[in-house]
Amino acid sequence: MQEQKTRIAISVVVPVYNEKDSLQPLYSALTEELQKVGVPYEIIFVDDGSNDGSFNTITALHEQDAQVRAIRFRRNFGKTPALVAGFQRARGEVIFTMDADLQDDPTEMPKFLDKLAEGYDLVSGWKYPRHDPITKTLPSFFFNRLLVASTTGVKLHDINCGFKAYRREVIEDIKLYGELHRFIPVLAQQRGFKITEVKVRHHKRKFGKSKFGARRFMRGFLDLMMVLFLMSYLRTPLRLFGSIGFLMTFAGILIDLYIVLDRFLPFGSHQEIHNRPLLFVGIMLMIFGVSFILTGLQSEMIRHFAYRPEEEYSVRQVLD
Repeated sequence: MQEQKTRIAISVVVPVYNEKDSLQPLYSALTEELQKVGVPYEIIFVDDGSNDGSFNTITALHEQDAQVRAIRFRRNFGKTPALVAGFQRARGEVIFTMDADLQDDPTEMPKFLDKLAEGYDLVSGWKYPRHDPITKTLPSFFFNRLLVASTTGVKLHDINCGFKAYRREVIEDIKLYGELHRFIPVLAQQRGFKITEVKVRHHKRKFGKSKFGARRFMRGFLDLMMVLFLMSYLRTPLRLFGSIGFLMTFAGILIDLYIVLDRFLPFGSHQEIHNRPLLFVGIMLMIFGVSFILTGLQSEMIRHFAYRPEEEYSVRQVLD
């Protein structure tokens, strides 16, 4: 995270992808609400490779208001890189994120600030009631309630909501890459930060098209698997690979031992060993089992040489 000489109170990071018609109304609503809050602020628009002229609108807003800052990508890289770019340049002690499609309501921002004042480090929005088609709400319900909540223990109703508020130390502590933005609350809680959620008004989309689709849902499922691995076995990879390898090797030994005993013991079937397909199943299990164990050992070696003490814990306060 870049160290900034000037710190302000609130930064609002807004990823933008082909939302030209929404930007001026969003800016007006944001500015009105932030002025009511009455603290120094900035609005950072991150244009993620838009091709509809969104950046021209952002440029005009920047020219009329010095509190508007802008980042423009050369092409569409995705929401996580857009958030990372905004986080790296944000100067606020509190960082808000919200989508540019006008479905998030800036007038809800005081609710987030109140929760932060209660001692929480990350506050996530809960769109209620949600004004999206069932093709979007049903997969989201399945993902939030049945997958994320049950596997990670983070019981948020709408973990994918882009409307969030963070204390600065949260975004400085966690690593974001790939498409991990949807799992920021999970990663933050793992690092020891206090998270909660607030109900927020949700509006129907007025302009543009939703970026949600089956492909995005599948990516989310794969990212969840990666997050679960990072949460459970990042620091001890041999426990995963070694356990799987041991079980496979043991199963292979038992199978081949059964084949040998069945061939030579008096009560066996006395079938020729080389004609038993099960023999080769046992051999393959042992080969794969040993490979998994070696992979675990190799992973432990990589972790040993990549070890960085500051990544083993998250410090909240130091008294010297």
